[in-house]
Amino acid sequence: MVVGRRRAAEERREFEEFAHTRGAALFRTALLLCGDWHLAEDLTQTALARIYASWHRVKHAESPAAYARTVLVRCYLSHRRLRRSAELPVLHSVPEQAAPDHDPALRVALLAALAELPPKDRAVLVLRYWEDRSVDETAAELQLSPGTVRVRALRALTRLRRQLAPHLDSLVP
Repeated sequence: MVVGRRRAAEERREFEEFAHTRGAALFRTALLLCGDWHLAEDLTQTALARIYASWHRVKHAESPAAYARTVLVRCYLSHRRLRRSAELPVLHSVPEQAAPDHDPALRVALLAALAELPPKDRAVLVLRYWEDRSVDETAAELQLSPGTVRVRALRALTRLRRQLAPHLDSLVP
């Protein structure tokens, strides 16, 4: 009985350490995915709760951080499937601002255009370009083929360019 309690306490400590070190990155990804601060907090908490429930397996995974991102993206996609509303979330500022020389107006316009993309396209762009994941990593996390990731990324980037084109003269110096 004492050994089981020690093991459970050790697993809880390991998970708390993982959540402490990866929580901010998970939240940032959630915020980029959904565009809503409070929903990002909920998605992060839900993902961490699911990870905790199977921590005994997750901690032995090749990359617990990648596993956590996958769980987070699936929580987001599940939420979007259940919600299916036309309202757009209010975009709050994203933590860990870009370098100071980036134009804030351009960043806001880009995030607003990103919010208009379908959830899976948005997830592909966030993982590929904000999280700097490879095509194969993105495909694995979204359970898509690499070819599908490439096509979705191309179409989503084309759509972003079209949405931002009327504003580029006023946004880019």
